[in-house]
Amino acid sequence: MTGGKTPVEWLVSVAPDPEACRWEWERNPHGVVLLPAGRAWDVLILPGDLGYPTLDVLTRILDQPGPVLADFGDARMGFLVPPGTASRWLGTGIRTAGAGTWIVVPYPGRATGGVRWLIPPDGSGTLTDPALLELAMHEAAAGLAARPGRQAEEEEQG
Repeated sequence: MTGGKTPVEWLVSVAPDPEACRWEWERNPHGVVLLPAGRAWDVLILPGDLGYPTLDVLTRILDQPGPVLADFGDARMGFLVPPGTASRWLGTGIRTAGAGTWIVVPYPGRATGGVRWLIPPDGSGTLTDPALLELAMHEAAAGLAARPGRQAEEEEQG
């Protein structure tokens, strides 16, 4: 680990009172806390059916992508990206969490039964480059569109 912080220290550093946040988080039976986005990271939230193939592409091209969250039921995935990304994001169908928003964050390494880390933070501050994330999303979407049976599904719906 580089940067000298544990994942928990890095995450709670954005809280208004990091020590109080950590104390509550470590004792919370659900293992989650609300943390403000827009300070150390923003979050791009993809639908799960696009998020998982996107993560597959990212892990093929990057040694260490930034932290990635998944919600209960895998309906959505959140990719932690540099602050300011949310305010500049133009992609459709992608939700953003940036300055002025709060996200549910699970305690790293602890099962929560809900939101969980697919790629936990390592404390170094590594985030996913939004340009690489966008390219990975395009590749993943192209792969989904070329999937056998996709044309038949669309014709049935049309």
